[in-house]
Amino acid sequence: MITNMQDYVDEQSEGEPWWKNRWVEPALIVLVWSLIALFFCGQVYFILHLMDHPEQWKGPFFQQISYCVLWALATPLVIWLARRFPVERSTWRRHLPLHILACSVLSFLLMSLYSITLFLWINWGVKPYSVLNTLRSAIFDFSQAIGIYCLIVLIIHALSYYRQYQAEVLSRSRLQSQLSQAQLQALKMQLHPHFLFNTLHSISALLNEDTEAARSMIARLGDFLRLTLENSGTQEVSLQKEMDFLKCYLEIERIRFQDRLTTLLDVEPRALDVQVPNLILQPIVENAIRHGIAPRSTPGQIEIQAKHFNGMLRIRVRDNGPGLSVNPTPKRTNGKGLGLANTRARLEQLYGASHHFELVNAPDGGLIVTLDIPVDSAETSRA
Repeated sequence: MITNMQDYVDEQSEGEPWWKNRWVEPALIVLVWSLIALFFCGQVYFILHLMDHPEQWKGPFFQQISYCVLWALATPLVIWLARRFPVERSTWRRHLPLHILACSVLSFLLMSLYSITLFLWINWGVKPYSVLNTLRSAIFDFSQAIGIYCLIVLIIHALSYYRQYQAEVLSRSRLQSQLSQAQLQALKMQLHPHFLFNTLHSISALLNEDTEAARSMIARLGDFLRLTLENSGTQEVSLQKEMDFLKCYLEIERIRFQDRLTTLLDVEPRALDVQVPNLILQPIVENAIRHGIAPRSTPGQIEIQAKHFNGMLRIRVRDNGPGLSVNPTPKRTNGKGLGLANTRARLEQLYGASHHFELVNAPDGGLIVTLDIPVDSAETSRA
């Protein structure tokens, strides 16, 4: 419900742009052909004026106007053919012959109708109709009609490519925004007071017991921060780099939870070169630790598996926590889905319907997050 003018403006701005209205295209067709007819009529009148015969304008004016009217009526059909059968790298062998046939037939019919229209205007009742004269006129103007058909198809293809380019630019902008959001979320998690307090507390305790271990943890914390920012402008990284980042994060978390957290990594060697979205695993694992390990007092385990499966890269993150509740509370729903919502949106932008992402409860307890990335799509986007 629109409660004020600002709501109305916001709702209008979120709708389709004005040029996608169904009446815009017919109006543009009429406007363009009207301007063309006006231009040619003005040209004819100027020539007749120079020849001192301005009173003979009716016949030439009718010729120009009738020609433009016929093409205005045929233009929607040409536009439909151009959009339905685009001449592209992958389709030109099939679609180009169809356009040649359509161009020839339509041009011949239009020029024949044009010749008949002129006969009815000029010679009706003066001399009998001749099919041969119509054929001659149609053949004489045939090449000009072909040129107009090709020009319309070319314009439609140019507009189509421009729209695709604009859509790609918008998609890249959204992807970059989502990547920045993921990076800021990771930084926010790193600088979270509770996280840093526990990490530094663990390091402080190790300084009295195991100096080398404390130094190692400080190095891991530095690596964790460095790897987060190292690929800040990269949309996709290799699974190897993603796992390096994840290992630093897990080592820090293991300090916090001591014996309560164990991890099992099962990564297929040939999967390490596959490109995956940058910072895609950390939110998934963070959710597993927050909801599957942190609330419990008994030891917990997180399993991370990555392998090729049916031409896809399948990544699974499993914990042995409580899993998803049948009737989750709002707080738990928001906590569980905040990091994963961004993950789902980034996957949708990168791979569309080609990816698979789901959360299911394991039969023997815990939550399984499954992520399938098309390997071919990942390599194509990288090329």
